[in-house]
Amino acid sequence: MTASENSENKKKIVMIGPVYPFKGGISHYTGLMYRALAESFDVTMISYSMQYPKILFRKEQRDYGNDSFKVENTEYILNTASISSIRSTAERINELDPDLVIIQWWHPYFAPCYRMLIKRLKPRVMFICHNVFPHERFPFDRMLTRMTLKKGDFFILHSDREADELKKIIHDARYQVNMHPTYSEFKRVEEASDAIPVDQSSVLLFFGFVRKYKGLHILIEAMESIPEVVHLNIVGDFGNAKAKYMRLIEERHLSDRISVKDGYIPDKEVGEYFDRCDAVVLPYLDATQSGIAQIAFGFEKPVIATRVGGLPEVVIDGETGVLCEPGNAQELAKAIQRFYELKKEVDFKQNIQNDAVRFSWNRMVKTISELSGLG
Repeated sequence: MTASENSENKKKIVMIGPVYPFKGGISHYTGLMYRALAESFDVTMISYSMQYPKILFRKEQRDYGNDSFKVENTEYILNTASISSIRSTAERINELDPDLVIIQWWHPYFAPCYRMLIKRLKPRVMFICHNVFPHERFPFDRMLTRMTLKKGDFFILHSDREADELKKIIHDARYQVNMHPTYSEFKRVEEASDAIPVDQSSVLLFFGFVRKYKGLHILIEAMESIPEVVHLNIVGDFGNAKAKYMRLIEERHLSDRISVKDGYIPDKEVGEYFDRCDAVVLPYLDATQSGIAQIAFGFEKPVIATRVGGLPEVVIDGETGVLCEPGNAQELAKAIQRFYELKKEVDFKQNIQNDAVRFSWNRMVKTISELSGLG
């Protein structure tokens, strides 16, 4: 069979979602999913000509600094706030005549766009639900979510908790739970950076957007009870909340033990922060799953996390990380100290490698194939 004939025999998939140069974990996720699916299917990637209006998202939405996640031949045609664009995108998809359309779902902002789009589509639709409901709830989010997701034929969730949330609004949903795959495309660094204290013998990392539900204030408080040899790097976008956290650090006299890097971190700089930490800390008060945990595992770094949402399904206590109860600084401090005790005997890196199959993209492709009947 020739390469051309083999291509013609492949089932067709259209993917919709953010990809390079759009920022963020879901963009990275979509790009890696495309690559994994493209090994077995004929995949067309459709992304946004406009993702969010500037009135809702004032910061730069694109990052051209690292093209590791770039998807060649992406069609940037969907304006999420334009009726004419949504119609023309539906026409383009129907013209491609795919066997399946896969849509990334994480926020009800997209509800009007996707609802209108799906009503015009001929092929079946699968939603990849990063969150069924948004982390920060708002009026009518449940209604918007239900009205949109009920248009889908299949659903992939990343935790049992998310599956329970889906079943509350779509009782007969056809779904599968598949662990969030690992991010493995970030660059490792070879030279030290001035952005991180490299003279510390023990370094913890808090990484990502700073939001109240992520419990950073609990981690800062916990640092008081942790030996002074341990240093914490806080790396991420604080939004308008930086002053509050800096004040908390100063009040607890931790300025010499906590370094802060505020702002979005370009993809090309992510590796230096993960490479030089002992563990990544997720002190979340609430969670569904975490892309940060999968970046950590991509760098073979253990995760210290709270028992909320899907995190206990991801982190194996005492093997690939340490778990503790949420919302308690003393419990978190004990978990961090326990991690350093275990580190003397447990080969966290080897355990993460052994557990990697649960988070492989091949596993995700198999789940999509079996659920949709395209296998």
